[in-house]
Amino acid sequence: MWIIVAIICAALAAFVYNYVFRTSGPNPFDIDTREPLKPLVTQKKEKNKVLKQGFLASKVPEKLDAIVIGSGIGGLGLAVLLAKVGKRVLVLEQHDRAGGCCHTFTEKGFEFDVGIHYIGDLLEHKPFRCMLDQLTNGQLQWEPLDNPFDQVVLGPPENRRTYPIYSGRNRFPDELKKFFPGEEAAIDEYMRLVKKAGRSVWFLCLLKLVPVPLAKFLVYTGLANRLSFFFRMASRSVTEVVNELTENNDLRAVFSYIFGTYGNMPKDGSFSMHSLLVCHYLTGAWYPIGGASEIAYHMIPIIEKAGGAVLVRAPVNRILFNDNKEAIGVSVMKGQEEIHVHAPMVISNAGIFNTYQKLLPKELQAMPAIQKQLGMMKNGAGGLSIFLGLTGTKEDLGLKADNYWIFTEHNLDELVVTYLKGNREESARSVPLLFVASPSAKDPTWEERSPGKSTLSLVSFANYEWFEEWKDDKVTNRGTDYNELKQIFCDSILEVVMSVFPKITRDKVEFIEAGTPITNTHYIGAPKGEIYGADHGTARFSAECSATVRPQTPLKNLYLTGQDVFVCGFAGALAGALTCGSVILNRNLHLDTIALAKKTKRVNTKKLE
Repeated sequence: MWIIVAIICAALAAFVYNYVFRTSGPNPFDIDTREPLKPLVTQKKEKNKVLKQGFLASKVPEKLDAIVIGSGIGGLGLAVLLAKVGKRVLVLEQHDRAGGCCHTFTEKGFEFDVGIHYIGDLLEHKPFRCMLDQLTNGQLQWEPLDNPFDQVVLGPPENRRTYPIYSGRNRFPDELKKFFPGEEAAIDEYMRLVKKAGRSVWFLCLLKLVPVPLAKFLVYTGLANRLSFFFRMASRSVTEVVNELTENNDLRAVFSYIFGTYGNMPKDGSFSMHSLLVCHYLTGAWYPIGGASEIAYHMIPIIEKAGGAVLVRAPVNRILFNDNKEAIGVSVMKGQEEIHVHAPMVISNAGIFNTYQKLLPKELQAMPAIQKQLGMMKNGAGGLSIFLGLTGTKEDLGLKADNYWIFTEHNLDELVVTYLKGNREESARSVPLLFVASPSAKDPTWEERSPGKSTLSLVSFANYEWFEEWKDDKVTNRGTDYNELKQIFCDSILEVVMSVFPKITRDKVEFIEAGTPITNTHYIGAPKGEIYGADHGTARFSAECSATVRPQTPLKNLYLTGQDVFVCGFAGALAGALTCGSVILNRNLHLDTIALAKKTKRVNTKKLE
């Protein structure tokens, strides 16, 4: 009996090993493609030649190997991976510029970043940094934020408490202990749980890489939960875990504050997902030098060099299939005309809901396997953004290279529930949570590019339903009522900003504009105005859901990439691209990035000797 069990276990281990460590396909990181650093391009006309190449049938390359829908980082990242092994890839973007949430826009002389506020885990010679260097040929540079990089502000103006969040695996908990004497044990246990869950994320990759029957076996036998601390903690909410650690309400809030980076209030958010974000910033936080548009600007030429293209104003209205239910291309709307573009492979970075509910024929949408995946996921929270253009330098306005997370009190769950369940006008007058960042203060090239000006990016959440009645109106003319509601949000949020940053006064405000959930739908194709894709609650991170929603779809030659495949955010969407690339190229690219980091470190060490 035990011999049979041992044989089965050995066979299973060998099978898993084969898929985890497979290296039969081409390696995009085989050659170090970093080039000497080139001067920063600041002329918008020059950058737009790369970022704003409009779709024309005549611009579509011949003999395509793949089509990618969506030019967010999950789509561009995958396209670059394929280009590096010689694949000719066409990336199609519905907006008028490439980049997805990495794009920027300019209003009244102010450049605003849409979605890149700070990125973690970018120490030299670490896998994530080495991967980004290769995806941009070493041209994308990063500026570290201040330390502390986050400030957590709790309470009303008359009783505000500010807790600085420091990077550093030891400094982060050590600094917390200074503010919360007597809570040393709770802080240590929080760090132990966070690190253990974060380190176990490799099993999430495993379930998406191994064959479906094996993934199901690991799920339904309970082995996934037994073998992975990530999945054991995934079903537990942030609130449940932190409330067991301490009775101190402010410390509970500080443990939970970063939920805004994935969009679920602590009582709904998965502790494992939360742990990934905490670990992501333990070694520091960075910002792209030159602004977020630098990311796409340095990736697109690599795609083009391999014979591909990135074309904008190219809304895909459906994916094309043959009689065998195999994806064979896409249909692009050019005015009232449909233009068909064919390729042996279609990869969607448009999100699981757009892909399955909008781009598939009705009969394929109805497939049980498609409906099962849709039933496991739900739309994330709607995002609200305020873009603020100010007169004055960062010194004049008291701005630093850090972020503020401002909450009206420490009871974070109650704040969010009351706000989202409230009447929209009343909620607009009292937004209880706000993320504040200054891209201009983080970017060392800003003062040279925009002297005497500064910007703030303000982010919160808002119900899609509050704005849904205007969703079909023209984006630049949604009417008086819509503009009045936006103005209420702007005014109340500006009051909060001025109370925290006393050097910012109304006379310094040159530009203010709000982006609502329906703005997100228009510009980044978010079905319900979400900024983090599918919901990141506990159900999303069950072993079953993780094994079911994977790069391969139930339809041959159709794949998913980006944040809905893995997790949200810049790093999460790139992990989705790596996972999708692993499946397409038949090798574990996650392991390749680790090998790349070791190789890069050895080479640089020899240069110093």
